[in-house]
This record gives sequence, structure tokens and C-alpha cells, in this order.
Amino acid sequence: MRQMVLYAGEDGCRVAECPSLPGCVSQGKTKEEAIANIKEAIAAYVAALEEDHLPVPPERFESVVMAV
Repeated sequence: MRQMVLYAGEDGCRVAECPSLPGCVSQGKTKEEAIANIKEAIAAYVAALEEDHLPVPPERFESVVMAV
């Protein structure tokens, strides 16, 4: 299980990022598409690490939402 951050990109797309996997970022035209794409990106990222016999970073990201 991985946490992801979803936010609006500069070009109107939705950007999805997995903070516990550095550089694991994807996007989509809609929220649903961005989520589907980041799931695919996470699976590929982990598979590549395992194929190279590298450790998979643990999920250690904690999120806090606050109004300022």
C-alpha cells in the first residue's frame, strides 16, 4: 500500500505523485486517469527495483492537511 498526492498541474492536467518512491510521478486528464496511471507507475517502479535486486523503500510518508 502506498500513499499518493494528487494536485492540479500547470496545464490543467491532474498530477499524481508517490512520495515514498522518489521520482515516481504520473498524470492524467482527469482525477481517475491520474490515479490509474500512478498505480501503473508504482507497480512498474517496484518491479524495476526488484528486477535489479534493489531494496524497495518502505512507505513512511505521513500527510497532514491544514487550512491556512
